Amino acid sequence: MNLQVTIQGVAGCFHDAAARNFYNMHFPDKEVTTIACDSFPAMFKTLAENPDYCGIMAIENTIAGALLQNHELLRKSDMQIIGEYKMRISHSIAALPGETLESVKAVMSHPMALMQCDVFLEQYPHIRMVEWFDTAGAARDISEGGLKERAAICPSLAAELYGLQILESGIETNKRNFTRFLALAHEKSAAKMRLPEYLINKASIVFTLPHSQGALSKILTILSFYDINLTKIQSMPILGREWEYRFYIDLTFSSLERYHQALDAIKPLITDYKSLGEYAECTQEV
Repeated sequence: MNLQVTIQGVAGCFHDAAARNFYNMHFPDKEVTTIACDSFPAMFKTLAENPDYCGIMAIENTIAGALLQNHELLRKSDMQIIGEYKMRISHSIAALPGETLESVKAVMSHPMALMQCDVFLEQYPHIRMVEWFDTAGAARDISEGGLKERAAICPSLAAELYGLQILESGIETNKRNFTRFLALAHEKSAAKMRLPEYLINKASIVFTLPHSQGALSKILTILSFYDINLTKIQSMPILGREWEYRFYIDLTFSSLERYHQALDAIKPLITDYKSLGEYAECTQEV
């Protein structure tokens, strides 16, 4: 049975790799097909138009931090988180077969990837850096255009997919560069995509608080009483409501029942509450 998974970026990008790794691991009986979208808003539009599709989306990176736009896209959508996946981001430099680091005159990649490989690139001052819209897109365009004396900084998956020769791998400066991805499904189909309840130990919620003294402290005290561990809190200003904020919170717990009891206890104190999903925490970084 085929599983259609939307991604941001072109085939061979890190989202593509994360999608295949997560869904193949959790749904080994299904064949995963990724659907490339130009942007995250385009990805959510595709998901809204195709409720049977799944998705995967980066939500934070250990270097760049949180992707704030994606928090809002998720809140405004009908999608639910059904899992998470943490992946180490490792870059390769690849070019057409026959090229060498000495023959390459320009390297193409996303600005973030170029920045993350700055120490490596300093060894080759003759190589000019060219910003591109996507890491895998740079590999694809070099391959399809037959661009000589050009290289791409890209995932090894992209180099393999587009028939490029890897000149060197693992060229990123920081070897502890990880991205956390969220696996998504439409709320109508999320229940059948989730793991069994006994494996669920994490949840993501969003809410607003009244602009009053100690409002957030009260919420945190209640969560602590129910043995709920707060692993992340992200605040965002609410447009048109000066000095009021929306809070995105990730929580872990050992008892789903206790977690639901904690929710019942805090709901009278919060507004605009929405559950973004209940799922299993990913404890292994791949």
